[in-house]
Amino acid sequence: MADGGGSGEAAAARASPAPVPGLNPTLGWKERLRAGLAGTGASVWFVAGLGLLYALRIPLRLCENLAAGTSSLISGLIFVFEWWYFHKHGTSFIEQVSVSHLQPLMGGTESSISEPGSPSRNRESETSRQNLSECKVWRNPLNLFRGAEYRRYTWVTGKEPLTYYDMNLSAQDHQTFFTCDTDFLRPSDTVMQKAWRERNPPARIKAAYQALELNNDCATAYVLLAEEEATTIVDAEKLFKQALKAGETIYRQSQQCQHQSPQHEAQLRRDTNVLVYIKRRLAMCARKLGRIREAVKIMRDLMKEFPPLTMLNIHENLLESLLELQAYADVQAVLAKYDDISLPKSAAICYTAALLKTRTVSEKFSPETASRRGLSTAEINAVEAIHRAVEFNPHVPKYLLEMKSLILPPEHILKRGDSEAIAYAFFHLQHWKRIEGALNLLQCTWEGTFRMIPHPLEKGHLFYPYPSCTEMADRELLPTFHHVSVYPKKELPLFIHFTAGFCSSTAMIAILTHQFPEIMGIFAKAVLGLWRPQPWASSGFEENTQDLKSEDLGLSSG
Repeated sequence: MADGGGSGEAAAARASPAPVPGLNPTLGWKERLRAGLAGTGASVWFVAGLGLLYALRIPLRLCENLAAGTSSLISGLIFVFEWWYFHKHGTSFIEQVSVSHLQPLMGGTESSISEPGSPSRNRESETSRQNLSECKVWRNPLNLFRGAEYRRYTWVTGKEPLTYYDMNLSAQDHQTFFTCDTDFLRPSDTVMQKAWRERNPPARIKAAYQALELNNDCATAYVLLAEEEATTIVDAEKLFKQALKAGETIYRQSQQCQHQSPQHEAQLRRDTNVLVYIKRRLAMCARKLGRIREAVKIMRDLMKEFPPLTMLNIHENLLESLLELQAYADVQAVLAKYDDISLPKSAAICYTAALLKTRTVSEKFSPETASRRGLSTAEINAVEAIHRAVEFNPHVPKYLLEMKSLILPPEHILKRGDSEAIAYAFFHLQHWKRIEGALNLLQCTWEGTFRMIPHPLEKGHLFYPYPSCTEMADRELLPTFHHVSVYPKKELPLFIHFTAGFCSSTAMIAILTHQFPEIMGIFAKAVLGLWRPQPWASSGFEENTQDLKSEDLGLSSG
């Protein structure tokens, strides 16, 4: 089940005793055996296949067949490689090579070369910019704590929930938010600038302690320790409160000096980012510890005090907390402000709007009754809201309906991708379950969206066409043990089906010919005889032709 696969594992991780920070816990013999079997599974199957071939080498005359059927073997290997490449990368290797390398040699470059000001050139640049914006990766507004949640999950399961690519993006975010050009003026900030660039977590934690030795009021050092060293949410909250005290002092000092030089303005922006980050994480700590009204108050104050920082998507944290309070009127008020055509959409916005409209009709909804009397106006609005949400992100319903198991959400998400679907369902599945009949209505109607957009990569209904780059980006963001959801499902090209049939039939004919040469010889003669013209038919035709020619010439055979 999805809930047990994702939230259950996270709860187990939070409930388990934490080992000493900085030390790798010792796994039990069952865990080590399971991990070893998982890592050597491919090798075991490979060795088993070689052993089977060795055992059957005499009955199947593999040595003779290999010597005589080299071309069939090579064709089979090409097919296996082609299937593996398509399964991993989602495209045909031969097709990709043909388009990339053979087409220019055959004259395809002439059509691709255009003048800088030509319309085709402008269309290409516009398309490339659109693809770039579609593949933009966003920071997950509900990302978990590394030490208190992600690392505890690793201690319990032995799996790494974060990928290197995801953590590298977080390191870039930290350097953007928490550093500036004036860090050299304060020794503690210089140490922290190096700390955010460190890849090794123990080295980052050590650098944070060094910064605190130089300056006991270094807010970013407390932030790093709260994120990565604290093993519980309570410990993280204590460190964030220390960071808040230091951050407010530095922020007030920066406000007084902001007009002195451009460097001081940059320092104020950095200190503002630090203060907003600390308050937001404190609100998330309060939400996780059950103090939801306190979390809502902190988030509302943040949105009022720093309205330009809308790109942090604090309203998505507020929506989730208000849903937990079941304050649906307040949720609708937030949606009225942020579910605007001029603002970027998200799965949280679209699916929360669908949930509110579903809530009004889901309790009495019945597919049988609706098929007899038709849908009411409220039900039509709810179904249209579900279709809108599914068109924006078609991966979410499988997690809400527990057709796929959940994992811990990554620190970054790709909008309309599988990573965003995981991040949304991980926190909002409980809100859909709380409303009676909501999941039933979703299950009955979500697949109808795909009939409205038969070609989602070419044309959308309410949104832009679905971006084709989500699969590759999600594979970089999500761990390898998760099966990435792909939309729309890719079918194997006709070329691969043809290659599979041709290679299989050629190999089978070669093996049968070497095993049963007499029978295959008779079969080959019979097949060739069907295509060869009969002798009696051709001779009779020639005799009739000669008789006609003689009569036409007036000659007699006597």
